[in-house]
Order: sequence, then structure tokens, then C-alpha cells
Amino acid sequence: MAFLWISLLVFLGSGSGCHHRICHCSDRVFICQENKVTEIPSDIPRNAVELRFVLTKLQVIPRGAFSGFGDLEKIEISQNDALEVIEADVFSNLPKLHEMLISNTGIKHLPAVYKIQSLQKVLLDIQDNINIRTIERNSFAGLSSESVILWLNKNGIQEIQNQAFNGTQLDELNLSDNINLEDLPNDIFQGANGPVILDISRTRIHSLPSDGLKNLKKLKARSAYNFKTLPNLEKFAKLVEANLTYPSHCCAFANWRRQAFELHPLCNKSFVRQDSDDLAMDWGHRRRSMEEEYVSSLDKGLDITETEFDYDLCNEVVDVACSPKPDAFNPCEDIMGYNFLRVLIWFISILSIMGNIVVLVILIASQYKLTVPRFLMCNLAFADLCIGVYLLLIASVDIHTKSQYHNYAIDWQTGAGCDAAGFFAVFASELSVYTLTAITLERWHTITYAMQLDRKVRLRHAASIMLIGWIFAFSVALLPIFGVSSYMKVSICLPMDIDSPLSQLYVISLLVLNVLAFVVICTCYTHIYFTVRNPNIISSTSDTKIAKRMAMLIFTDFLCMAPISFFAISASVKMPLITVSKSKILLVLFYPINSCANPFLYAIFTKTFRRDFFILLSKFGCCEMQAQIYRTETSSTIHNSHPRNGQCPPMAKTNSGAVYTLVPLNHLP
Repeated sequence: MAFLWISLLVFLGSGSGCHHRICHCSDRVFICQENKVTEIPSDIPRNAVELRFVLTKLQVIPRGAFSGFGDLEKIEISQNDALEVIEADVFSNLPKLHEMLISNTGIKHLPAVYKIQSLQKVLLDIQDNINIRTIERNSFAGLSSESVILWLNKNGIQEIQNQAFNGTQLDELNLSDNINLEDLPNDIFQGANGPVILDISRTRIHSLPSDGLKNLKKLKARSAYNFKTLPNLEKFAKLVEANLTYPSHCCAFANWRRQAFELHPLCNKSFVRQDSDDLAMDWGHRRRSMEEEYVSSLDKGLDITETEFDYDLCNEVVDVACSPKPDAFNPCEDIMGYNFLRVLIWFISILSIMGNIVVLVILIASQYKLTVPRFLMCNLAFADLCIGVYLLLIASVDIHTKSQYHNYAIDWQTGAGCDAAGFFAVFASELSVYTLTAITLERWHTITYAMQLDRKVRLRHAASIMLIGWIFAFSVALLPIFGVSSYMKVSICLPMDIDSPLSQLYVISLLVLNVLAFVVICTCYTHIYFTVRNPNIISSTSDTKIAKRMAMLIFTDFLCMAPISFFAISASVKMPLITVSKSKILLVLFYPINSCANPFLYAIFTKTFRRDFFILLSKFGCCEMQAQIYRTETSSTIHNSHPRNGQCPPMAKTNSGAVYTLVPLNHLP
């Protein structure tokens, strides 16, 4: 009987301070995990090492609720959206605390932790509290006399004040997933030692503070799309790893070199023993500081004569392990990549712009009635002018960012400038190809149905056809801006993004349409040649002349379209045959061939254009004699073409009796 009483007393004693009608205690761990808990129990064991309040309905944690727990090591308050207030001095005098978790609550302010005064390394995990807006200055001073890890991710933080981390030895700071956080002020780390690890992933932070990064060893900025500018790399004295958003940032680190003597004290000793003549003048201050460290090491008893240390290691280059690494679409190079392209693109863009401006001015200023061919030529000249503008824009940005493109890459490729350049490129290319096809079909139709005046192409027909072309070109150029492919994939701002099936379909469709247009052009000109070629009407010399001009048209189209289409189609089916760097050669040497050649082949080399050109100059007192010659020829041609006495001039016939009307060769390039 006595034994039973003793056992009962031991049992009751072991549960002393742990019994609660809702919460329970086990091995000095006090757990409240019921939604019936609406206030902090008053009988929490003073020797508890862990307190957990999960899925409760606490609304307020009163002052002093967790004060003076000398053995307390861990606190968890989570999954309680009803909790809105943690009063001041809730946490104080907790010398053994090393972990505190506060998550998924409704609190609006960070709890005061300055009186915790822990003697341990502390992990403070405050996350998923979407109502926390601000981190005030000195928020973590007094948390621990040792190093601290702050996980402040997935909150609603919008502002962090200067000196917010004052008084801490900051091992790690995690600010990720605070999607409304845009700025880190320059003095945010003033008074803090650290951070060693900094995570700003999935925030809107656009830049890092200029101070407080000297101890940073690991930087994380994944999916931080506003983070486009790195501070001076010399600020990262100890950085060894960087996980970033944009490959161009890694290009900056790839070009940055540090030597081991900057990181190892024995290397410092080796460095100062070098002959001073080998040192650059701007390294003088660094040398003096190293000498001071050398003297200090003597005072500390460091064996500087250590012969086992391999001083050759001091000359090794220390690289930063950076990701994402530059890929095939974003190599570490300037926009043009090659110096000869940098020169050629200026020449070609200016030639294209000047040639097409001249054509537009002459065609628009002509005193003669607007015809269908001239109307189509105006559209072609405008499209080719836009291609020249695109090339000039790329050339200008390339010169501006020369040797420093990694510092501008993100702003350029994600900004309005690249979208504008890409829009110009696609719009101009598609409008040019469409107009070339329309011009070819109009010529084919005019020659094929020369005797059927009721089937003649009128200006209103041409205007309707070109309206469709403008709408088509404008629409396909807008699609990458709205997410179907993208202009930001590469530095030359062409839609090379084929990651999604829709984007791949978009790119392949454009390329196939261009190839089909080329086939139509070739077919039509071949038919034109065999239609016009007639030994009873055209001499062999004229026959050869027509063939040569048509061959030139087809050859320039082939030279422009074939290389680009071949390599682009292979890349669009994810079997690239050349790199982006090599594709820039196609961009400069082949892509603008039509925009440079079209003004000459379709306008400047024709007799009609020369007539309009000299007549326009004669209005300003120049080339009046040549203008008069062309006026006379035109009047004679019109007079001879008028019917006389109601009869039309006789038409030449072939042996088979077929009748042809000749289109003047000066209207054919």
C-alpha cells in the first residue's frame, strides 16, 4: 500500500506544472495545438525547453508572457491568423534561446526581440505574415551576443529602414518572396557585421546597398527581375557564390578577377615582401594596410617563416561560382560581337536609310498621276526604311555599350528599346516580303492579262491589298510584346524564344510564309520571262537583258532569304546549326540585302524613276536639260499611244496568231 502511495506521488510530481485542460507537456516541451486556446496559459512550466502554439485562436500575446524562461531553447507560434498583437517585452531574458518561429499569423509589426539577450546563435524565422509592412531601425539589436540568422521571407514587407540590423552579427538574411519590397537603403547594414548570405529572390528590389557587402560570401537573387544593376564589384571582397536571375550578371563576374593574396593573411605577407618597384602606384594604400597586418601578425606570434605554406597559391585566381551561366542565347560579348560587323552595320544601315528616303521623296513628289506600281514601291521603300532604322538602332546601342554590355544587357533586353527594335525588325521584314510579293503578282497579272482591260489592277485594289499587308505585319510584330515568343531573348532583339509550343509555332509560321513568298516570286518571274520572250517581237539582246534583270531580282531575294530561313528553321525546331554569335553575321550581311538592293532594283535603276528625279531637280534649277529630254520622250510616248481615228495601233503577232502587249522594259528592273 505504501508503495502505491509513493508511486502516485512520483507520478503527480512528474506532471507538476504540465497539466492543462487543453495543452499538454512532454519532456519539457509545452504544446498548445487546439483552436480552443484563446489565451496564453498561466501555468507554463518554468523549466520548459520548447514552447509551441500551433492552430490556436490567440489574438494577443501579453507583455511578459515568455520572460525569464532560463532553459527555453525554442519558441514556435504558427498557423494563427487571428493573432494580431505581440506586445512589447513578451520575449526577454532568454539566454538559451536559439530558434524562434513565427509564421502564418496576422501580426502587423515585428515582435520586439531586443531584450532576449540570448547567449546562443539564434535562428529567427518570421515568415508568411502578410500584414508586416515595415522593419524599423534597431529591430534586432539585443537579440543575441552571437551570430544570428534572419529568415524574413514571404511576408508583406514593403520598407526596411536604415540601421535595421544594427547590433547584429548577421550570418544570413533571407528577404525572399517579399514581392512588394523594392528598395534596400544604403545604410541598411550600418552597425551590423554581415550579412554573409543574402537572399533577395522573388522581390522587386532593383539594387543592393553601396555599403555593408564586404563580408558577403553568397548572394541569391533568383527571379528578381527588377534587380538589373550590380554595385561596383570591388564591394564584393569575399563573394564566392552568386545565384542570380540574368546571365549577363555572371558575365560581369566572369571578367572580374581576384587573387588569393586578397583573402589569405600569409599571402599578404608574401605580397609585401615583393619588390616595391613591381607595385602600381594605386596599390600603395593596400600595401601599407597589408604591412600593418603583417606587423600585427608578428605581435600575435604568427610564424611568418612557415616554409610549408605554398606561396604559389597566392597567385591563383579566385573565381565567383555564378549562375545562371551565359548560354547560347546570351554569350558574354557585345551586341555585334565582331569588330568588322560593328563597322559594316553602320555602312549598311545608312545606305538602306538614305536609299529608301530618296526613293520615297522622288515617288511622292512626282508630278505624274499615282500609279499602282509607284504606290507599291512607296510601301516597299517604307518597309525597307524601317529595316534600316532597326539596324541603325542596334548599331547605336552596340557603340554605347561597347566592352560593357553586361552592365546594360538587362535594361536593354527587358526595356522598351529592345521591344521597339524587335517590332521594327519583324514589321519591316514581313511588310517588305509581302510588298515584294504584291509587286511581283501585279507585274505577272499585268503581263498575263494585258489584253483584258477589265481585269486591270486598279489603285483601289492595290490599296486594299496593302491594307491587309499592313494589318498582318503590324499584328505579327506585336505578338512577341504580348507573350507569343519574345524580343528579350537575345541582344539583337529578334523573336528567338521558342520555349512554348505557341512561340515555336509563331516563329516557324513566319519562316514558312517567307519561304512560300520566295517561291511565289520565283514562279511569277519565270512565267513573266516566258510570256514576254517572243522572237518575233523582242530581239535577242533585249531577251538577254530581261533575263538578266529577272535573274538579279531572284538572286537578291534568294541571297537574303535562303541563309536566314535555312538556319532559322533549323533553330526553330530546336536543332540549331550556328550560334547566336554567328547568326549576327547573317543579320548584318544577309538580312538587309533586300532593303539595300530594292531601292536600286525596283526604282533608281528604272527610266521612270530617273525621269521623276531629273524633273524634280529641275524645279530647283538643276539638271534642266535632262529634265526636258525626259519630258519630250514622255510626251512622244503618250502621243504615239493614243488611238487615231478610232483605231488602235497595230499589235505585233506571233506565228501562231497570238497577240501580245509589251510592257516597256524600263518599268522592269
